[in-house]
Amino acid sequence: MSVCKHGNLCATPPHMLRQIVQNGNTSQRERAEKTLDSSEQFRGKRVALAEGPFTHAASGAGLHRSVYNANNGSSLPGSMARDEGAAATGDNAVDEAYDGSGETYRLLKDEYGRDSLDGNGMKLKSTTHYQTGYDNAFWNGSQMVYGDGDEDLPEDERFFNRFTISLDIIGHELAHGLTQFTAGLRYVDQSGALNESMSDVFGSLVKQRKLNQTAADADWLIGAELLTSNVNGSAIRSMKAPGTAYDDPVIGKDPQPGHMRDYKDVDYDNGGVHINSGIPNHAFYLIALELGGNAWEKAGKIWFQTLTDASKMNRRSQFTDAAKATWEVAGSLFGTGSLEQQAVKKGWNGVGLEVDGNDNGGGGGGGGNTGCLVAPLVLTRMFT
Repeated sequence: MSVCKHGNLCATPPHMLRQIVQNGNTSQRERAEKTLDSSEQFRGKRVALAEGPFTHAASGAGLHRSVYNANNGSSLPGSMARDEGAAATGDNAVDEAYDGSGETYRLLKDEYGRDSLDGNGMKLKSTTHYQTGYDNAFWNGSQMVYGDGDEDLPEDERFFNRFTISLDIIGHELAHGLTQFTAGLRYVDQSGALNESMSDVFGSLVKQRKLNQTAADADWLIGAELLTSNVNGSAIRSMKAPGTAYDDPVIGKDPQPGHMRDYKDVDYDNGGVHINSGIPNHAFYLIALELGGNAWEKAGKIWFQTLTDASKMNRRSQFTDAAKATWEVAGSLFGTGSLEQQAVKKGWNGVGLEVDGNDNGGGGGGGGNTGCLVAPLVLTRMFT
């Protein structure tokens, strides 16, 4: 298990990991400590990447995926496993990373007209089989890295499957790259929670589009395939019902609020970026459900336009800023007073936020642009 600090945007929420640190058995604690130690080598790079500015050499217009194999080591990117256009390898992690990158690219390109994460044809690079027993995945500012989960533990001790198994997790982590090259939301307090929420939104949309699901049909779970049957839970997060994704004696109970009255001011997880993201997550769910049909077509378009318009969202944007901005964008796209604009207002009202910009609580402030999939609280229960 790993707690990601500063610049790495990781999949496993730190609050889950902190819980495992406290409650895990000896082998789980040992493996968590090893993963934590390995994360320190990226610290300097992460801090530099977090502060930007962000530039990247384009690979040329169009989809270009390169998937590497770390062969259970730590050197990046590793050995080439599958480049764009090559046939499937039969290695599940390699092929899932390849396919998931493609689905993410196609959502951005086909639905929103964006050529890759940077809008300039950035190659989507991924490394699989990172270390042994690495229970996380992360965006490091230039590429994706995936661990294999608990494959080296006895089956009855495993919490996590391989991290390429969930399409929405792949989409979530790559969407951190999209945010990096656009609004650059600082990874602390409300701006950081918006950063995490944007990744959950686009990760879920990648999955929904692949499955051709309507908003009503989708499960709105993040990482539904990631948890093993040893965990009492359905996913890492629920956008439909924040706070209900898991309730387990080792990894703890899902702490996410779905309303501003339950906003959590905490001194860990960069001010609760993986926790309070449940509030904008639930707002998006309510809006998508109100609009009906495919969520990527209207609600997703509003969110994409807001994230990528520098006049609407920036590094320090707060929840009320996002509410106002998405409402304004809905009016621009679909008309002032339109059903779409009314749905945006209704959705934010449903989580206790008014479109008029009133501050209904919560924190703000600056920090680094970083993120992890597993929140720190979980790992603590494993290691202490």
